[in-house]
Amino acid sequence: MAAAAERFVCIIDASKRVPRLGGVPLPVEVIPMARALVTRTIAAMTGGAPVWREGVVTDNGGWIVDVHGLVIDEPEALEAALNQIAGVVSVGLFARRPADLVIVGDDPPWSW
Repeated sequence: MAAAAERFVCIIDASKRVPRLGGVPLPVEVIPMARALVTRTIAAMTGGAPVWREGVVTDNGGWIVDVHGLVIDEPEALEAALNQIAGVVSVGLFARRPADLVIVGDDPPWSW
């Protein structure tokens, strides 16, 4: 969706703001039947620790695997490599198509 959007807006909470990518787990949407293959491949490729977010199903019917312990120095290259793994639907990096606007949901001050 982000690649097709005329304007890409991301809404996050403050926990997603980090000084260096990899400070929070990287979400990867996978086809359910490919979860084991994808997690093994990601672990071997990146050294990260993929953890299935059990009980979560995306609007596409996919599952989410959160990859912990990554140091992301080249986000575009990592995103491209992960997207080439059979069974990966999408990667939560948005490096090739960065956001035009980021809204941090709990940034004060709030005015109602």
